[in-house]
Amino acid sequence: MTRTETPGTERTPRVAAARKLLRRPGRDRAGRFLVEGAQAVREALDACPVHELFVTTAAAQRHPELVESAREGGARVLTVTDQAAAGLSETVTPQGLVAVCDLLDVPLATALAGSPGFVTVCAGISDPGNVGTVVRVADAAGCDAVLLAGDTVDPHNGKAVRASTGSVFHLPLARDRDAQGVVAACRSAGLTTLVADGRGELDLHAPEAAPILAGPVAWILGSEAHGPGPDVFAAADHRVRVPIHGRAESLNLATAAAICLYATVGARAGAAPRPPSARD
Repeated sequence: MTRTETPGTERTPRVAAARKLLRRPGRDRAGRFLVEGAQAVREALDACPVHELFVTTAAAQRHPELVESAREGGARVLTVTDQAAAGLSETVTPQGLVAVCDLLDVPLATALAGSPGFVTVCAGISDPGNVGTVVRVADAAGCDAVLLAGDTVDPHNGKAVRASTGSVFHLPLARDRDAQGVVAACRSAGLTTLVADGRGELDLHAPEAAPILAGPVAWILGSEAHGPGPDVFAAADHRVRVPIHGRAESLNLATAAAICLYATVGARAGAAPRPPSARD
């Protein structure tokens, strides 16, 4: 923008249209979502098309390289007032930098193509912070994809994107409302399906768990309150429990996810080389 142009306000049509992306129906209709904050915008610019960038004068001065990168990538950059930026934000202290990007999810078949060996499935998780954290842990553990099954919250929700700290841009995401179908698709892809369950028959640290974890697996994680649901429990190959040795009633979802996924990493690190399967 030039010096004589007036910053966009909450009534500016482009700002008003972007504000609709704060809700899932608006995101699904437009096929786009909002990315807020310098680090998340930086990740977005490196990973996917950015269509628009809304930036306050102060944020543009703090992050001129992001504004320039957005322009070079073909994004429409609009300087906006602090109030307009706040209207595009879901945080207490908006950073004044919001990008509009294409939705990231791919078809389930695409996410499971190429013989994946390590997948995480979120089944019926309604808390967006938990979903974002699980995506972050899955990324850190080296998962090939994250599948969001059943009534799991939209991973493009602002809180989920922030909780992932950029990991939503690092690995394939697929959404499918048929949770049983997702489990079946994982099994068809050659993955052993393991559902995390505090009352599971298989102890995560038992010797017999190690060879299972060392092979191709899909970890299924459900909500803290209800788990992934009885149909998913029935469809999975094994129900695996994380042993609790003290007096704690249970573990929260993020902690359980980290323990389960990194137990898989550890089992693979200690596994003897195995001959290639027919699909390798």
